[in-house]
Amino acid sequence: MAFLPRNGAPHQEERRIMEQIFMKPRHAAPPRVIDAILQSGWLWLLARICVIFVFAASGTAKLIDFDGGVAEMAAAGLSPAWLFNILVVATLLISAVLVLLDLAVWLASGALSVFLVLTILVVHSFWNMEGPKAQISMFFVLEHITVIGGLMAVAIASRLRRLIRETGA
Repeated sequence: MAFLPRNGAPHQEERRIMEQIFMKPRHAAPPRVIDAILQSGWLWLLARICVIFVFAASGTAKLIDFDGGVAEMAAAGLSPAWLFNILVVATLLISAVLVLLDLAVWLASGALSVFLVLTILVVHSFWNMEGPKAQISMFFVLEHITVIGGLMAVAIASRLRRLIRETGA
């Protein structure tokens, strides 16, 4: 190893270089206008709307077309399908409203993430499929995982924004 002397301990200068490269985040501060936009309440609201849009739309569709939602649950092998449809509608809509209002975002994001993981296991189990159906399901799984990451980010941002408000930082 180039950075290690014979005794195995890195030199002070080499350690400093390694820390700069691997341990300290390197980023430039955004321009003031971008910083102001990133801190704005309207962008925070827009971000939450974007994250919950698919859940609100799906929950509303399953509520308006209740029989269609029941058929969807039955097709997934869930029984009693009517009860699962009610539970899914409640989870999707209540969680979407909580995120929209910036209330208990950690709980709502967690509930929606669990919903997505269960959807992967029950509906999109591509590892049990073959051909084009498996490929399509795999893409849904990747999308669901991405949305889970977005839900985590929204929960983290909500918590940090609340801490900033509380501490005045």
